[in-house]
Amino acid sequence: MLLATSLVIMMVSAGFVLSSAVDVDGWLHFWGFRPEEIMAAVVDPLDPQHSLALLGLLSALFLHADWVHLIGNLAYLWVFGISVEKAVGHWRFLTLFLGLGAAANAFTAWQMQGVGTLAVIGASGGVSAIIGVYLGLFPRRRIGLWLPLGLYMQFARVPAVLVIGSWFTLQLLYSVFGPEQHAVAWSAHLAGFGLGLAAALMLRLFPASINLRYRDD
Repeated sequence: MLLATSLVIMMVSAGFVLSSAVDVDGWLHFWGFRPEEIMAAVVDPLDPQHSLALLGLLSALFLHADWVHLIGNLAYLWVFGISVEKAVGHWRFLTLFLGLGAAANAFTAWQMQGVGTLAVIGASGGVSAIIGVYLGLFPRRRIGLWLPLGLYMQFARVPAVLVIGSWFTLQLLYSVFGPEQHAVAWSAHLAGFGLGLAAALMLRLFPASINLRYRDD
């Protein structure tokens, strides 16, 4: 059973539902993270107030601003998370999602210094990390997609490296030429993906830590 993937999806969905039922701005401001506070915590980690701010790097992973943001992340998580969880196990999957997602958020906080009290939210850092892990573990796998070919939608199996490579290229272009600076934390996507890919390459050094039956189709 895909316990970890299902658990993360339920928690992310619950976070969105709860934020919709209360004061949205107050909820997101409290549970999201603010770059300036994160950098202050790095400078003075012993301050209890700063330590509390660091928890926002994790809690922000379970918050979304709208349905489009939520559904997009859940779709990617479901498509890539299933195979990753089968390969690495429940607890390691959770560790990768939470740990690398928080690290991606920390990178975003460093890059977005100077934006004031803007709260950053979203599971994109963790989801992107899982996509990176997937590519590192299954570089030759094909992904089934419905594509508009001619007058009809056709099902095709496309190499994962092509699908993910196209996705990564878009994230890179948006991070440089995005129309609204800081409207989307593209840096979290890029950092999460890079961290996930690096983690997968490390896991491959220890084959006993991976379920080899799921390494290739």
